[in-house]
Amino acid sequence: MKLIECPRDAMQGWTHPIATADKVNYLNALLQVGFDTIDFGSFVSPKAIPQMADTAEVLSKLQLSANGSRLLAIVANQRGAEEAVMFDEITYLGYPFSISETFQLRNTNKTIAESLELVQTLQELCIKNSKQLVVYISMGFGNPYGDPYDAGIAAQWVSELAGMDISIISLADTVGVADPAIIIRLFKALVPAYPGVEFGAHFHSAPHNWEEKVLAAYQQGCRRFDSTIKGIGGCPMAKDDLVGNIATENLLWFCRQHNEHINLHPAALHEAQRLADKIFIY
Repeated sequence: MKLIECPRDAMQGWTHPIATADKVNYLNALLQVGFDTIDFGSFVSPKAIPQMADTAEVLSKLQLSANGSRLLAIVANQRGAEEAVMFDEITYLGYPFSISETFQLRNTNKTIAESLELVQTLQELCIKNSKQLVVYISMGFGNPYGDPYDAGIAAQWVSELAGMDISIISLADTVGVADPAIIIRLFKALVPAYPGVEFGAHFHSAPHNWEEKVLAAYQQGCRRFDSTIKGIGGCPMAKDDLVGNIATENLLWFCRQHNEHINLHPAALHEAQRLADKIFIY
């Protein structure tokens, strides 16, 4: 199992500005826990996501620990990617590729066709700069806009991306509409069909139905899951009311129930949870 901790997703839509020093302290605490990857920030327009305007400054103050957590940064265009690849500390660039035309325009001001061209550019940039591209299939389980969707459409776009040698593809439930049946159908078809691709799940979920979503993906072979401490966050570009992330605490409980050993440091996790309580105050 790979746990991808996503403080960026927790912070980006938070209504109150979070001080740079608080972000640095929180991220440095998370770096001590032992997560496989930390989705720490994004190189995007500060007008679109003001909370992420200080990503480069935050990065300069992070203390990468011996625990080996790798850093992932989200980008939305070529300019952001060109900035991100300049930092040796970053291993992964993440790009939200929406299969909802409405949301792709809303999120990155691009059509799906333009977005696909950008993925190729990002892939070339990553290869040239020894980074790895992670593509998120945004609105991967449906959308609230009435755009065409079924599992076949999602699978078609996965095929396009796999054909571009994208080796990490995460299916994202951007607005929390996924049900177990569609999750099972997608992962059951995709995981065996593309053995060279690492498939992940980025679920947004209400507290009462997170487990059925995680279980559906897990039973079909998904072993990469995104989460945030206390389930904070969501996508501010999707709609007005954020649907929270899967809580890391719940995901760790799930791992214990299924005998998945996750080598995290309990004291460091407790400290990160303490800091989250101070930062994310309703």
